[in-house]
Amino acid sequence: MQAHTLAIDFGTSNSAAGYMLNGAPKLLEIEPQNTTLPTSIFFDFDSRQTRFGTPANAALIDGEYGRYMRALKSVLGTGLMHEKRRIMDEQIDFIEIISRFLREIKSRAEAASGLTFEKALSGRPVHFHSDDPQKDAQALKDLRACYLKAGFAQVDFMFEPDAAALANHSHLAQGTIGMIVDIGGGTSDFTIFETLESGIKIRASHGTRVGGTDFDRALSIDHIMPLLGKGSHIRNAFGDETMPAPNGIFHTLATWQKIPFMYNGETRREAKELLKYAAQPHLLKRLTDTLENELGHDLAFAAERGKIAANTADAEIDLAVLEPRLTAPLSQAALGESLAALTSKIQTAAAETLAQAGLTPAAINSLIFVGGSSLMGVVETTLQARFPSATPHRTSAFTAVIEGLTLGSLSTH
Repeated sequence: MQAHTLAIDFGTSNSAAGYMLNGAPKLLEIEPQNTTLPTSIFFDFDSRQTRFGTPANAALIDGEYGRYMRALKSVLGTGLMHEKRRIMDEQIDFIEIISRFLREIKSRAEAASGLTFEKALSGRPVHFHSDDPQKDAQALKDLRACYLKAGFAQVDFMFEPDAAALANHSHLAQGTIGMIVDIGGGTSDFTIFETLESGIKIRASHGTRVGGTDFDRALSIDHIMPLLGKGSHIRNAFGDETMPAPNGIFHTLATWQKIPFMYNGETRREAKELLKYAAQPHLLKRLTDTLENELGHDLAFAAERGKIAANTADAEIDLAVLEPRLTAPLSQAALGESLAALTSKIQTAAAETLAQAGLTPAAINSLIFVGGSSLMGVVETTLQARFPSATPHRTSAFTAVIEGLTLGSLSTH
């Protein structure tokens, strides 16, 4: 069988794969009737099987017994990547866990296409870790190791916003100067490019480690964690004085990639100690229940759903999974306030990209929004105010990166 290059958009929240067929990008069905796969894994402790994507999410929602993991990409370059964890009678690290997910994509792509894929062209953010070049380099090294362990003989990488720019070449008039605004689950990336008759010219690419999972975390910290005791007071065991509950346990519980590591004896004992001396014990009881029943990801999904709902109208975060009829109001104004610091970082990164290209805001003709989080109203409003002359484009928000990677895979043959 002839070897082909498989383009893979390995995302923080969702992944996709494709290859070139008859001169055009062919996106592969890697879930039944779907060309995207949630980047999630569920280790089923009863069946001893590993589930990927939608079945993994369903297992979590259904309360099945096991270990759920999401936002795997955010761990790249960190010390967690090489720490061994005991899961289903195995001592494994995140290199192994991510490689199994990529191996599953490879297997499904080969089954769907009837081809053999020995090479991969993978998308990557401009910066995995925007403030730490050493961690940034380590993240790329980790990701390469995951692909090779997954069974690929070779892997090349392309900046995700560059891929999106390549996919948009045919949609824009020659001479257009566009900016890709690619905001995924873990990073925000920008590419300024010019369309030429022969293709595109990249003027600058830049990024920052801010994404949709950070939005979820901010909303959880501001609107969910106070209902679990964040900001409440704990009495001194030897007097009448009180002090605020420590923030660390709440901030970790609100962080997608760290949730699986909260379910241990030490963290549960810490929460029970806080409950013992809590001035408002009903709040800390919710914290201990969350840890005991392993509901951290359920709360994270609740924050994500609330974020999506409040993007278009005042809404609420449904927390019935923790307590009947428990909700956290979330107005559009409150959403904007909670995300203000993050949108400011996104705006700064866009401005830095512009400076690297040596251009003024008026030079940008098109703003092309890519990635689900780029469609948040606070993001669009912030960037359109920064680039008032640019026409917004949103039609390829969920497919531009994988289409561009597939087009780019031609050069890896």
